[in-house]
Amino acid sequence: MIVIAGLGNPTRQYDKTRHNVGFEVIDLLAEKYRIKVKEKKHRALCGMGMVEGQKALLVKPQTFMNLSGESIGAILSFYKVAPEEGLIVIYDDVSLIPGKLRIRKKGSAGGHNGIKSIISHVRTQEFLRIKVGVGEKPPGWDLADYVLGRFTKEEQKLMKESFQKACEAIGLMVQGETDRAMNLYN
Repeated sequence: MIVIAGLGNPTRQYDKTRHNVGFEVIDLLAEKYRIKVKEKKHRALCGMGMVEGQKALLVKPQTFMNLSGESIGAILSFYKVAPEEGLIVIYDDVSLIPGKLRIRKKGSAGGHNGIKSIISHVRTQEFLRIKVGVGEKPPGWDLADYVLGRFTKEEQKLMKESFQKACEAIGLMVQGETDRAMNLYN
């Protein structure tokens, strides 16, 4: 089984913010593969189904971004999934221009508190990830205010395309074709 987790913050006030791009990708995957992400367990909204012929659990942690590892760690433990073999995490990255994707097989948290929490709880940096560029914060802005802000009209179109590309990349990744996904979408 593959666990596909999109990071974000729960509650409507955070809908469509830069920090919630992971949730946006999960919603698109759920629609594409007809998986209902409504079951509340392990402090997350979850939905089980098939993604490109592979059993997959779509996950939207409800712990708030900085505690994402609590939920994801519990899910991996419950389903006995090794993060190195069966975890894909989608999240925002301020070091990438809006809409740009970067797929990695492992790595540090790079200052992202949600990833820092996951690494702490799953005790490894080796898990697949898709970073979705949300752009650099403008000079003088507080980082938290920026990532909790919404996209401009121009950025919204780019983001919609990047969410679609992220779904396509995940389709390849669950089939064991991460290198191909990296070549196509990085």
